[in-house]
Amino acid sequence: MNTPIRRLAVVAMLMFAALLLSTTWIQFVQAEDLRETPGNRRTLIEGYSRDRGAILVDGTAVARSERTDDELEWIRRYDQATRYAHVTGYYSFTYGAGLGLERARNAVLAGTDDSLFYQRVTDLLTGEPPAGASLEITIDPDVQAAAQQALGDRRGAAVAVDPRTGAILAMVSSPSFDPNTLSSHQLAAVDEAFVALTEDPARPLVNRALAGDLYPPGSTYKLVVAAAALESGDFQPDSELEGGLTYTLPGTTTELPNFGGAACDPQDRPTLAESVRVSCNTSFAWLAGELGADALREQSQDFGFDQDLQVPMTVTPSTYPEAPDDAQLALTGIGQHEVRVTPLQVAMISAAIANEGVVMEPYLVQTVRNSDLEVIEETGPGQLSRAVSGSTATALRDMMVSAVESGSGQAAALPGVAVAGKTGTAEFGTEGAAHGWFTGFAPADDPQIALAVVVESATDDWSGETGGVVAAPVARAMFEAGVQR
Repeated sequence: MNTPIRRLAVVAMLMFAALLLSTTWIQFVQAEDLRETPGNRRTLIEGYSRDRGAILVDGTAVARSERTDDELEWIRRYDQATRYAHVTGYYSFTYGAGLGLERARNAVLAGTDDSLFYQRVTDLLTGEPPAGASLEITIDPDVQAAAQQALGDRRGAAVAVDPRTGAILAMVSSPSFDPNTLSSHQLAAVDEAFVALTEDPARPLVNRALAGDLYPPGSTYKLVVAAAALESGDFQPDSELEGGLTYTLPGTTTELPNFGGAACDPQDRPTLAESVRVSCNTSFAWLAGELGADALREQSQDFGFDQDLQVPMTVTPSTYPEAPDDAQLALTGIGQHEVRVTPLQVAMISAAIANEGVVMEPYLVQTVRNSDLEVIEETGPGQLSRAVSGSTATALRDMMVSAVESGSGQAAALPGVAVAGKTGTAEFGTEGAAHGWFTGFAPADDPQIALAVVVESATDDWSGETGGVVAAPVARAMFEAGVQR
């Protein structure tokens, strides 16, 4: 064989080898990812030939499939659509499985997940039509309804968890949307609805409870600072702090005032407990400088900051700034500068305090059942971290109870129930606009529900109202629905 022919043969063999390798890679390694790609028309058509699994809240389907007479055999229906939109997400022929559980557990709902392999084989042998698995989720319908109704048409979010297990009891993001407009088989109408939703400046498709643009936590972050102070061993609840009418940010001439220009203590020496009760800005700015950025960052991480969480939807990690200067460090002490959180993270802070210092991993899916109603997957409680000691948690609980009984959180109080809480008013932008926060748990002596509520400013130049005015009443409604008296 002469040289040119030999070279040509080698090239041909290499091309066949490359083709074989690429085909194998696509068919075996990338097959699952390609099948799950949103908008994969072939997968969508196949998916509409089977009964997609339901999403159940307390035994009632909030997302279900219904037979049709048209080319697509099934259509997805959402009951109480706007109430559960960010929990369920949507399933659309045009746009695929989008948002919420529809996307995060798409393979299970569609019946293509590996855990359903034997079910698929059985269906094939018995001639049963293929079907997806159902999700039984942890949402408490009463708490979910109370959160949605109390938030009304205001932008914001509310999330509640069981502090003992991490089970998510409520997840509301406002404004919401109707997933039925995207699941319709009238594809022109679906396109019109999707464009309207994506172009809406209020961003109804964003789940503000878990993701989107993170919020400054404002004074709710003072719980983290107080925890770091107690854990350091240098401070006790009755330790006196520096807390005058104003605090000069280090290295600047800028004066940080207390809310409304009020004094925290007649002698300008409020205790740590009193500083939490009245939400004293000046004492917490000073305290942050005493503790240092590293201590605050580590304490934040102990509560769950910087964690990559799946509930199973992806949770955007909350963050503490990397290298604040002294003035910025002081501002982090009141939850400002570049401290950023999700409402779920703030709820986890309260939940950890309620659970004797232990952070439980949050989860939304309780059980997965196949078409024969057999449990094929079940989520049990899992510990994420220990944030603080039991004694620190008890001290923080007592401070939070005082904040609701006689401090800034009185609008969250319930008759006959001890409520622990903390308000926050978080400034953002350059015009003094502020979001209102409340976080807490109840009953304080036997916690059943921990939560966080944020109510956004109406516009970027609107000063809004305090967390004690706009967020605490939402929390009260949720406590009332969630506490078993």
